[in-house]
Amino acid sequence: MPARRPEELHQLVCQAVNAGDIPAALALYEPNASFVVEPGKVVTGTEAIRETLSGFITTKPTITVDATAVESGDLALASGTWSLTATGPDGSAISDSGQSRVVARRQPNGDWLVVIDDPSGGG
Repeated sequence: MPARRPEELHQLVCQAVNAGDIPAALALYEPNASFVVEPGKVVTGTEAIRETLSGFITTKPTITVDATAVESGDLALASGTWSLTATGPDGSAISDSGQSRVVARRQPNGDWLVVIDDPSGGG
């Protein structure tokens, strides 16, 4: 499902990750998008993002997000407040929350795709 508004990207990426559907998640990113894995560590491109998401999906996360966006022409900055539950490598429960930021670009067909994804919101 494509994002028709930039703030939908947060929700759609979360839905795909919750379902363990990496191809659906990757379809929401531009081919040369960047993903902030952690502060100071950025990966770029579909294959690097696939590897990052594949590792994360092994925790069987359930993510919820509430997002808003500010548009300027074909660019947008979407901000979201998220929470997640997951399972650690040792089987322990993980719970976390935070702020995220996504820079998105409107495509020629009107859909929005992620250009930069920073799940930790620069924090």
